[in-house]
Amino acid sequence: MSDRVSEILSWYGSDNPGVLNNLARLMNHGKLAGTGRLVILPVDQGFEHGPARSFAANPPAYDPRYHFELAIEAGCNAYAAPLGFLEAGAREFAGRLPLILKINNRDSLMEEKDPNQALTGSVAAASRLGCAAIGFTIYPGSSARLAMYEQIRACAEEAKRRGLAVVLWSYPRGSALDKQAETAIDVCGYAAQIAAQLGAHIIKVKLPTAHVAQEAARKVYEKEKVPIGSLAERVRHVVQCAFNGRRIVIFSGGPAETDETILTEVRGIRDGGGFGSIIGRNSFQRKKPEALKFLSTVMGIYAGTQK
Repeated sequence: MSDRVSEILSWYGSDNPGVLNNLARLMNHGKLAGTGRLVILPVDQGFEHGPARSFAANPPAYDPRYHFELAIEAGCNAYAAPLGFLEAGAREFAGRLPLILKINNRDSLMEEKDPNQALTGSVAAASRLGCAAIGFTIYPGSSARLAMYEQIRACAEEAKRRGLAVVLWSYPRGSALDKQAETAIDVCGYAAQIAAQLGAHIIKVKLPTAHVAQEAARKVYEKEKVPIGSLAERVRHVVQCAFNGRRIVIFSGGPAETDETILTEVRGIRDGGGFGSIIGRNSFQRKKPEALKFLSTVMGIYAGTQK
């Protein structure tokens, strides 16, 4: 095991050997094995956004097995998906890469100012499928957030008892926040802190902008001269908000973007001390050869073999 992976595992001193083993599985798999960096393929968009919006751009992606193949061939650290997608390939691809069961989801058939998520999987199902971790989404800023916090605490405790790691998608959203505030630096940092306080081992947040949404926070940022001018500085601050960098923080890829935009963001994550990316639509909406080339470039940037 590399010194870097050993160092990261040392941050989780209250966890049992099963959890540490699964965190090590995630960090020791794929092209970035041993570096402490992670690139994860998440495919919950079929549930969250609908099948045509998610897969029509690349029709083979309607087949759940396609995403197992893509994650394996690309050398991703893990593949994350809801129950149905994992059940459709877990046996066929058993042992070939770590899996993360996304145990809560929401659909987009209704517009909701204060979104909520339903439990669509379980910790027991994650164990049955041989997963390394569970995934869970919370929406800081939504009126439903308190119930979500209670759900994730219960699920996290059960997962840890079973030796599973906990990955938390912390996405500020709801009637308390406007669109600009959802990715404001103070709000993203707050989301990372909340996820860490709820017991997440790996925290997924959106890339922050330089906007400061909360007036009380703005006064502190200005008084203390917190550097947030560049993307690398903002990433560094969000990582700092997760127990001074002692929790793994990765950043979402978001909707489809140009290669130049995404790779510039990846460099900012790397330079700011972020631990990696979780890239879905920007991967599986491409034809497979293009997706493999793209993911190889992303991993090369994180590994330091490409600029």
